[in-house]
Amino acid sequence: MSPQDYQLYYQRTLPHIQPIGATLFITFRLAGSLPNEVIQRLKIDKRREELEIERIPDLKARKNSAYQAQKRLFAKWDAELDTARSSPHWLSVPGVAELVCAAMSYQDGKAYTLEAYCVMPNHVHLVCTSLVDGEKAYPISKILQSLKGYTARQANLILGRRGEFWQHESYDHVVRDNAELARIVDYVLMNPVRAGLTPKWVYCRSE
Repeated sequence: MSPQDYQLYYQRTLPHIQPIGATLFITFRLAGSLPNEVIQRLKIDKRREELEIERIPDLKARKNSAYQAQKRLFAKWDAELDTARSSPHWLSVPGVAELVCAAMSYQDGKAYTLEAYCVMPNHVHLVCTSLVDGEKAYPISKILQSLKGYTARQANLILGRRGEFWQHESYDHVVRDNAELARIVDYVLMNPVRAGLTPKWVYCRSE
């Protein structure tokens, strides 16, 4: 795929921006991980934020407000996922979690530079910088399609089930600078602690 063929912007239910070589914070979740009433409530919150932002006359202030609103809305979605006790928790099965971790690590150095990740019981956080190799670019839409397709098939085999495994939609955010990257990596690594799954996080670095 050449950089000319690389889609800067694509859309399913949510808009996605994928600049070449950008560092992205991506969250994808299990199918059925949130009840419909929660999804509808969060969508109402999103629309309320959008209406408020549309009333701001200054373009720079509007962009900043949109950025802050995005962070607030993501925090609400993530908190709902962390506390969704009745949703499927297939990622808490060791073999499934190991599969997803291995699949994300496999792409490191091939399609992206892996900055950080976290596998929660019903969702995954991934922070990565997409690679450009000469005229070959790696769009995050294709990376996620491959990653989710492979892990869905293999996870269903492990679980002895059929049907949809991942929610089609995912969340992604372009990381603006190194300071934001540091905050996001800390957020991702501390997610299990905040959710009460472990008392502390042990930082490790492989040589």
